[in-house]
Amino acid sequence: MPSTTTPLAAYIDLAPDLETFEHAALAGLKSTPKAVSAKFFYDERGSRLFEDICKQPEYYPTRTELAILEKNRSDIARHIGPEALVIEFGAGALEKVRLLLEALDSASGFTAIDISGDHLREAAQELATDFPDIPITAICADYTSLDALPGEANNNVGRKVGFFPGSTIGNFSPQDAQRFLGTVKSLVGHAGLLVIGVDLKKDKTVLDAAYNDAAGITAQFNLNLIRRINTELGGHFDENSFRHKAFYNANMSRVEMHLESLKDQTTDLAGHPISFKAGETIHTEISCKYSIADFQDLAKKAGWSPVTVYTDEQKLFSLHVLSAD
Repeated sequence: MPSTTTPLAAYIDLAPDLETFEHAALAGLKSTPKAVSAKFFYDERGSRLFEDICKQPEYYPTRTELAILEKNRSDIARHIGPEALVIEFGAGALEKVRLLLEALDSASGFTAIDISGDHLREAAQELATDFPDIPITAICADYTSLDALPGEANNNVGRKVGFFPGSTIGNFSPQDAQRFLGTVKSLVGHAGLLVIGVDLKKDKTVLDAAYNDAAGITAQFNLNLIRRINTELGGHFDENSFRHKAFYNANMSRVEMHLESLKDQTTDLAGHPISFKAGETIHTEISCKYSIADFQDLAKKAGWSPVTVYTDEQKLFSLHVLSAD
């Protein structure tokens, strides 16, 4: 028999602006030091490369968080309660939320927000087919600049619950993380909760290996920024003239990712010349690491109240439940 496909409750394209990418890339490449936001990694290819990163043996966060979620999802569901609307920011492959939705008591809906529209639609459609009793809405948007949910995604009976797995909160500076947490608090409103993954401080060798996998997938992911600049913005960057560079900055408790120029070179973007010295880098990503206490203090500054936290036995990763009240 042919398989039955459940339609999405809604697909909402808020049209993340390509002009914004061009403006941000140009401003970042003309600044000193050069930097372009990691959110621009994520076209469809970038999203799939990140999924591949998560499968690498050196990359502990995904499998560790999945194990934490699997072990504690019933308790998390108890905190959430019935008829909740779950909202995932930076939805990606929608793998982890499946564990949560299976544990919830009659969720009133699920809304996935991601900047990569094609990838989002495909993943959300698969989820809708597997969870036909839960209305699934997909929103193509930059979740970092979303200040309200569209009306179609805002109908629910119970509380709103933000879901932000992975270590993505670490991609924000502490100041920007506090600002984003405040935005999420406004989105989920009164009685809202946030379930959020936070990578913990650990040995430098573990971190360096996680961001420099032997298969070179993280390098491809980082270099995808160059590819996007060329294909979408009409840049003339030679991808072979840059290399992936990632290391742990102990003073700032964060992993840094850069694209390093292998030679003196001048290229262009949108008619603007961009010059590099050999060894000069484009700073593309940070991944801040926290202690449990440090992150809870940050959450409190954004107006959240810690409810509980779950970790693995090795204390590699943490999953926090925060309350907006």
